[in-house]
Amino acid sequence: MDSRTIATRLGRIRVQTGGVGAAIVFWPSLLMTGDMWAGQAAEFGTGNRIVLVDPPGHGGSEKLSSTFSFDDCAQCVVDVLDGLGIERAHFVGNSWGGMIGGTFAARYPDRIGRAVLMNCTASPAGRRQRLEYGLLLRTAALLGGIRGPLTREVLKAFLGPTTFRDRPEVVSFVRAALRRVDIRSSAWAVTSVVPRRPDQRALLGAVRTPVLVVAGAEDATFPVPETLEMAAAIPGAATAVLDGVAHLAALENPHLVNALIKDFVLDA
Repeated sequence: MDSRTIATRLGRIRVQTGGVGAAIVFWPSLLMTGDMWAGQAAEFGTGNRIVLVDPPGHGGSEKLSSTFSFDDCAQCVVDVLDGLGIERAHFVGNSWGGMIGGTFAARYPDRIGRAVLMNCTASPAGRRQRLEYGLLLRTAALLGGIRGPLTREVLKAFLGPTTFRDRPEVVSFVRAALRRVDIRSSAWAVTSVVPRRPDQRALLGAVRTPVLVVAGAEDATFPVPETLEMAAAIPGAATAVLDGVAHLAALENPHLVNALIKDFVLDA
């Protein structure tokens, strides 16, 4: 995989790209980087052009110094495609990435093929979530990062009982990723994606590309009914509820998610 940075509306974005064929862009969750999609890159990287995004303010991408809108993120996807010389791409996103995939599909129908949107929502944050994430950010700022008990809280938000019991390598991966988070930069993203998150249900009614919305049966961040409500806002959207996974489905069970991507995106 080749690594490079591309100028976008939200600063220089690091992408890892490789392979030839139909392009698939992968955008991860908050606090994660493109490395979250290693299982998908390994599966699809020979027959497709894979683009793994470090989202704004994360990993090797330029640090953030202000909040942003979801339309800014959708434009960021367009900037990445333009920077790579890609006219049209399929889109796979998790959580933040799933929300942005919906925005991108609604705003730029000529640039997207099919979309798989996982562990996400179209609804604004409720009062409880705004308060919880506000406390998370304040605590992380005091600690200088995601440390100690705060790590355990984020792990519980991201992973479910099946992964804690049966997938210690996934727990270790997420724990290590959290240690690398630049909290000053990522706090702007968290603020934009959680307390300032827009209600996208009306916008998603304009989506015409084929979309698969995926929920994790053990997802504590966006429970199944909330994710299925997002699907209901997208005309003709297909749905899948995955047993034994929580908020990071593609990382927790790559074999299962890869089968979904193959069936819905590549074999359609």
